[in-house]
Amino acid sequence: MHSDKFLLGFMEAYIVGVQNYSATVCGRSVFLLIREPYNIHDANAIIVTNIYGHTIGYIERPVAAILSPLIDDDIITVEAIVPDARKSWRILCQIHIFARLPAFDAVKDAVSRSSRKLITESEASFTLSDSAAVKATKAEKKYMTVDAIFDLVNSNLTNKNRAIFILEPPRSIIRTELLPHQKEGLAWLVRKEKADDLPPFWEENNGLFVNILTGYQTNRRPDPLRGGIVADGMGLGKTLTLLSLIAFDKRSQMGVSKKWRTDRKSVSLEKRRRNEGECSLESEVRTNATLVVCPPSVMSAWITQLEDHTVPGGLTTYMYYGEKRTHDTEELKKYDLVLTTYSTLSNEPEEMPAKQMEWRRIILDEAHTIKNFTAKLSKAVCNLKGKYRWAVTGTPIQTGCIDLFSFMLFLRFSPFSVRAHWRAFVQRPLNQGLDKGLTRLQVLMEAIALRRTKDMALVCLPPKTVEICYVELSMEERQLYDREKEKTKALLRRSFIYDDSQLSQYTEMLSSILRLRQICVDLKLCKFHSQRSITNNEGEAVVSYNPELLQTLLAQLQEGEDFECPICLSSPMEIVITRCAHIFCRDCILRSLETRSGCPLCRRKLLESDLFSPPPQPETNSAEPSSASETPLSSKVSTLMKFLNESRDQHPAVKSVVFSQFRKLLLLLEEPLNAAGFKTLRLDGSMNARHRANVIEQFQVGKSDGPTVLLASLRASSAGINLTAASRLYFMEPWWNHAVEEQAMDRVHRIGQKQPVKIVRFIAKNSIEEKLLVLQERRKELSTEEPSEMGSKGVGIKDIKFLLES
Repeated sequence: MHSDKFLLGFMEAYIVGVQNYSATVCGRSVFLLIREPYNIHDANAIIVTNIYGHTIGYIERPVAAILSPLIDDDIITVEAIVPDARKSWRILCQIHIFARLPAFDAVKDAVSRSSRKLITESEASFTLSDSAAVKATKAEKKYMTVDAIFDLVNSNLTNKNRAIFILEPPRSIIRTELLPHQKEGLAWLVRKEKADDLPPFWEENNGLFVNILTGYQTNRRPDPLRGGIVADGMGLGKTLTLLSLIAFDKRSQMGVSKKWRTDRKSVSLEKRRRNEGECSLESEVRTNATLVVCPPSVMSAWITQLEDHTVPGGLTTYMYYGEKRTHDTEELKKYDLVLTTYSTLSNEPEEMPAKQMEWRRIILDEAHTIKNFTAKLSKAVCNLKGKYRWAVTGTPIQTGCIDLFSFMLFLRFSPFSVRAHWRAFVQRPLNQGLDKGLTRLQVLMEAIALRRTKDMALVCLPPKTVEICYVELSMEERQLYDREKEKTKALLRRSFIYDDSQLSQYTEMLSSILRLRQICVDLKLCKFHSQRSITNNEGEAVVSYNPELLQTLLAQLQEGEDFECPICLSSPMEIVITRCAHIFCRDCILRSLETRSGCPLCRRKLLESDLFSPPPQPETNSAEPSSASETPLSSKVSTLMKFLNESRDQHPAVKSVVFSQFRKLLLLLEEPLNAAGFKTLRLDGSMNARHRANVIEQFQVGKSDGPTVLLASLRASSAGINLTAASRLYFMEPWWNHAVEEQAMDRVHRIGQKQPVKIVRFIAKNSIEEKLLVLQERRKELSTEEPSEMGSKGVGIKDIKFLLES
């Protein structure tokens, strides 16, 4: 699939109506072109803005009429640059056109039907282009190339970061001795927050401030970049380092007016902006508190870290979570630390206090949660107001480098927080496999990120071994697996549309693969005997207009966790499936249908009556114990029992964690484990934050008669929690994304672990699980492609073909 767009050429056009706007126009500046389809004067209108969104004018109508249909159909992407900014009511600009390679001829034809000329690379005048895409490949005497600018910034950063400093946290608040790398991290955090330098890629020139990448000029000094990405490897004590930062800042602010503790330069800057009418916030909504945003499973880890490492009362804390949370901004101002969740901020209205406050500091823990910058959750977080902004994650890149763009938005790192500039300067060179793309990305990360890993020997951890145990399926499991695989392959052959690039029944294909994975783990996860399959004997899809089968599909999907809502890119909440067999959160699809009456994926006509909900969940919390006890254990469960028994015989007090993506499997495992004398606990996504915290606390306590096996959902337990009481990990099945498994491993192999850690991954022989291991290795290499509509769900068409190869 040709998902990348390349520079086709450029055309010249005038920006008109400039006299009606006050934004400054500078020569060689890059501008954004934004469609305005609801303009009452011209449905083809294209507005021109600078990188801060200030309007310059409009593209002249004849050119807008050519480009608008191509933009609306996502055939082209456009960028504009002004070579010479002489003051005039009409400013000449170059509009650079990017398109996918197969669309080049169609774009040329569309332009040729007008009187305008498209200048392509084959023409000599193409070298007159001032686009970054062209400048990067040609030498100029007067101006630096884009890569020369990155080299200059990198040199400056190297000089600044050469010295290594350490900083001690205040003993009056932090009672734990920090490790050397944590003290260095604290010094780096404090230095970033206290910085008064211009942000990277900005220079002062004759009283003006110039962005040397875009050419944008302003007489207003840009805000320092006070924050960044804390990307230390998992298990290296990031939470304690951040608590030390909050404590250090609190102590340094003591004695300063509580109304707004800050330095004089910032006070004068704020006062000037209020005078300019750019700050509408009243002083009473400002606070010295730090807002920490995290998943529910991580909230308990922050509470535990506070209890373990801070002096009682040293950092006052409020849990902004649940229906009974305060609506009073004055109440929140009393605390040093406010803990909340991403979903809380995403779902609450704008008038709630968390969104009204101007926080001293905002910390996003497990910040990769906002990787989809278009999601409602990400927008809610990026719009929060705060002086210092930190994105904290051990896995900053999961699906690809596009994940980092969300961090640019949150950090407000101009010009990379503007989509067009991120695409031009970073994403496009990466997509095209150019070395300079990776170099630019490295310079950016050097400017804003702190990244240390366990391989750097920063801490002395006990050894970790990872073993793959290949499990032979039983005869019944093998026969059923082979039969279902043939059906799935038949469905694959019949499901391609004409260009062999997309699947017409993509969701059903994923469901079929999910069923194959379930067979590899335990037949009790499947419902073959009690309900019909979603495909017929020929492998043909018959689900699309059969409500009964749609409900069957939903019941199967609910057993797994590797499906995401295509709108919010999160695990579906209150899952529904459409008549066209696409899966969404109920709220997401209902909001979408309010603005358009078609499916967001296939655009088929869709009404609310075409949405199907899953069967009601059984009230009991057990996994059909009667049927479970009457059937033999699956091959994998039998192998797990063997490992657990051997481990107990060797070390009776050893604790183990069993990870699975299937909640039903966790329920099924309770009976045989309890029958074998193991005391178990369960941790899954159905539990609220308080319940999860209680489970973790019970498991971590070292009582001789306490639980020894934790049955944990992979997605609900893979991030932000501490399970160092265990030294054995068992993965019942492989996950699509290797980063999720590595996160889960680091719940155990982290600071505080005293025992050697043994990790066992159970893989069914001669199955798609072996192919999944290969896919994981491929994805460990840096992914540079932007996720496609299908790839965002975790698996693409090429992956499906590979999994089903004999």
